[in-house]
Amino acid sequence: MVSIIMGSQSDMPVMEKAKAYLEEQGVPYEVNVISAHRNPEGVAEFAKTAKDRGVKVIIAGAGMAAALPGVIAAYTSLPVIGVPIKSGALQGMDALLAIVQMPPGVPVATMAIDGAKNAAVFACKILSLCAEKQ
Repeated sequence: MVSIIMGSQSDMPVMEKAKAYLEEQGVPYEVNVISAHRNPEGVAEFAKTAKDRGVKVIIAGAGMAAALPGVIAAYTSLPVIGVPIKSGALQGMDALLAIVQMPPGVPVATMAIDGAKNAAVFACKILSLCAEKQ
């Protein structure tokens, strides 16, 4: 299963593209809205329990300060794919740089600004590797 998470309900129009692609491919997914800034404990709990819920890949969309993908990656060994969302004065460049510039040991695969569909495609490619092992 793929987990799609975003920091705000206002991110949903971008993240809908990931949902649509996963549905086309028949890949089960869940959707959550949890803010890394307003609910850091909730994000930590989400990330720590994702594997137990059967999640294999996490797609995290965030705009502006874009802490969500990195915070999730800090709390799980699952692959995290970050989607910088176009918002604010910098039109997503701040989110892109925040997600792509993770410290060593906390990687986040980073898509283009508003690249939720590519995040879903990449998640499916990761899942295909899991299927090959079985």
